[in-house]
Amino acid sequence: MDESDASSHTPVLYQEVLAALEPRAGARYIDGTVGAGGHAQGVLEASHPDGELLGLDRDPAAIALARRRLKPFGKRAILRQSSFAEMVDRTAAVRWKRVQGVLLDLGLSSMQLDDARRGFSFQKEGPLDMRFDPSQPVTAADLVNGLPERDLADLLARYGEERQARKIAAAIIAARPLTTTTELADVAASVVKRTRSGIHPATLTFQALRIAVNDELRTLEIGLEQAVSLLAGGGRLAVISFHSLEDRVVKHFLRQESKDCICPPERPMCTCGHKAQLRLLTQRPIQAQEAEVQANPRARSARLRVAERLDVA
Repeated sequence: MDESDASSHTPVLYQEVLAALEPRAGARYIDGTVGAGGHAQGVLEASHPDGELLGLDRDPAAIALARRRLKPFGKRAILRQSSFAEMVDRTAAVRWKRVQGVLLDLGLSSMQLDDARRGFSFQKEGPLDMRFDPSQPVTAADLVNGLPERDLADLLARYGEERQARKIAAAIIAARPLTTTTELADVAASVVKRTRSGIHPATLTFQALRIAVNDELRTLEIGLEQAVSLLAGGGRLAVISFHSLEDRVVKHFLRQESKDCICPPERPMCTCGHKAQLRLLTQRPIQAQEAEVQANPRARSARLRVAERLDVA
């Protein structure tokens, strides 16, 4: 990736994110998936002259791009290679206690998809990698070539919601070893027929493997809890998801944390003692306008949910 990659990447729901976070001077923000720094740049511009932002990303290449893009903001932009599931530790390390906003954009960046060496795209020949952080021990190739057939089918069903999971797993086992993205895509396409909507037959298979390689759903659950713990009263949490599994986790978490009681409905009286920490600001997710989808097709799947921290005792 070169420097032009950062400016070429268009952050989704840009104006909607800024409207949700309401950046202001003197406040502190966390971008847990800073990527090429597009949303972060907007937050820093809107919080001029002294708002600060801590940007995290598991991908060292993304951190390098963000560092160049956010250089004009000097010490107001602090960047660390880290998962947002380590947000509490990273915030403590820079001696912040509370922040006024946290953003999590859960989508792949166009730079990651366009770089065949990362192995995220079934449309480009590359190694079966799919790691956000290249130092992670497990690659997609390890899973594709090492899992027993039943475990592989369960993975595709659980993380891809792929109806043909068992047939695809059987086809993968028969074709092993698979080393490239296009080899895997061809195997998936031999089982799954292209739909009327034009979605590639390998889409859900690649989604499932990427989620498993990067432990994305568990990371998201941890990150959401940590984000809420760091928000000051009135602070905002904004999360952009791109598929139903992510959005389900986000929706459930925000709804649960906006209730005083989470006991089962059949229980006659509350025994959980749970107290609401959030106020929902979006009953339904915010989606991109047609003009944005036309200009940036990846915005089509984006869902933005926003909540506000209640006063912290």
